[in-house]
Parts: sequence; C-alpha cells; structure tokens
Amino acid sequence: MTYGFLDIAVTPSVRAVQAEMGVDHLWQDFKGERTSDRFTENEAMFIAARDSFYMASVSETGWPYVQHRGGPRGFLKLVDERTLAFADYRGNLQYISAGNLAADSRACLFLMDYTRRARLKIYAHVEILSLDADPALTERISPQPYRAKLERIFRLRLDAFDWNCPQHITPRFTETEIAEAVRPLRERLSALEAENATLRARLGGRETDGETA
Repeated sequence: MTYGFLDIAVTPSVRAVQAEMGVDHLWQDFKGERTSDRFTENEAMFIAARDSFYMASVSETGWPYVQHRGGPRGFLKLVDERTLAFADYRGNLQYISAGNLAADSRACLFLMDYTRRARLKIYAHVEILSLDADPALTERISPQPYRAKLERIFRLRLDAFDWNCPQHITPRFTETEIAEAVRPLRERLSALEAENATLRARLGGRETDGETA
C-alpha cells in the first residue's frame, strides 16, 4: 500500500536506520492507503492562514539549504489542488534558493502553526517563472499594497504532503494573535476606566457642593 510522503522520503539508508531501531515492521507492513498528491479543503485552509514557511533546497554540491519565507497572511497561494505559488521579492541578493532550484527543482516545505501546534510537510517540484510568463498568476499572487520589489514567481507542483505530530512544538503567538486575545480585556479596562472617571467626577461635584453650603 502507499504512504504518499514516505514513499518519497524513505530510502535504503532510512530503512536501514528503521531496522536498527526496530521499527521497520511498522512501515513494511503498512496496511493503509495514504495517498497525498492532492490538497484537500483542510490543507487549503491551513495554507491560507500562514504568513511564513520554511523551504529546503539542495545545491549541486549536495549541501542542503533552508530558507525562511515570509509575507502577508496567505501569500502562499493554493492555485489548484496540486499547485502552489508565491511571489519572490528582492532580499539579501544571494539568490541561494533560486540558484539551487534552477539546478534541481525538488524542494521540501515546512508550514508551521505554532499556536495550534501543527505542521504540514510538502514535497514539490518548483518552477521559476518570470513576471511576464503568466500575467494572470502574477496578478493573483501579488499582495497589494506591499513594499517590496517583486522579481519572479515560484510555482510549485505537489508531489506529496504529510502532517506531523505536535510533539515538541512550543506554542508561540504573533502580535496580531496576542492583540486579538487581549482585546476583550482592553475593552473591559477602558469601560472600567470610563466608569471610574465618571464616579470621580460625581464625587468631586458633591464635595464642592458641600463646601459651598
């Protein structure tokens, strides 16, 4: 039976380590069917909520490189059930990921949700497009307004995805998430401050009336 992501990830050396650790039987006797070559609505919602991800590529010398990509929430677009795309903006001018992917189009993405302790792994082949290669796609994935120089488009063809367990993911929260969480407290505090100011004003008025009398 197939396991999608692991059908790609598990190599002879991986199997050797699995055997050494006594867990090879878990995967050799896998009875399920975990094809994962098409995103479902569950993955679509998860991807749309992300404002960053990690992308790994490999150079001609065999060295891996992991890059953090960030942008407005939802900047990684789900074009269809097997295609992702994102705008590549000018950064530190090293172009390591772009160069690696030009030589070997294979990439692995990690999408993290630290708040809910979830992570989505994606194997994909990446195609680098000029801005005029697909004007409709360029327009679709270019967030407006966004202060950065758009240089190219990365289009990713899904090979397989998998969900990781939440173990060892430390919950972290963005400024926006924290602001939203404490908003009711701030509103309550503002109401209490206003109420307190009103009571002070009334009390001050009574004290003034008493002195006049």
